[in-house]
Amino acid sequence: MNRTLLCTSALAGCLLSAGPAPAEVCVYADSEGRLTYSNVAEAPPKGSKKLRCFKEAVQAQPEGAARPARAQGGNFPKVDEQMQKRRDEERRRILEEELAAEQRQAEAARKELVAQESTRYGDEQNYQRFADRVQPYRDKVSTHERNIEALRQELSNMK
Repeated sequence: MNRTLLCTSALAGCLLSAGPAPAEVCVYADSEGRLTYSNVAEAPPKGSKKLRCFKEAVQAQPEGAARPARAQGGNFPKVDEQMQKRRDEERRRILEEELAAEQRQAEAARKELVAQESTRYGDEQNYQRFADRVQPYRDKVSTHERNIEALRQELSNMK
């Protein structure tokens, strides 16, 4: 019993002190030229041939290690207040222009939908045929309405 425990702890100690283990990544190509990446060299995908394999050392970042500067808010260029204000004003202007254009397109789509709904063709005695013909116009109107709502939300989120 003690011998098993001793062997197990020795093996665990060896594995932990071994450092980063190399990981092998292989690239395979099928008959149509599509590439597949795999970390299992012994089992290539069906109908594929191995192009190359390379080993890459996988290193865990030790605890307490320095984070990238971005995460710490370090040495990134800062934009002065006037420049940021101009950028925000430009963004607001662009969003308002997009909103106005989207509202015009939505109004045109509504008019087109009303025109299509008011017309019934002779082969549309079955209501489903009429609904199928008019559905793309309804979809177009709903898309414009969703876009308008998203633009309004974006504008309301600005400072």
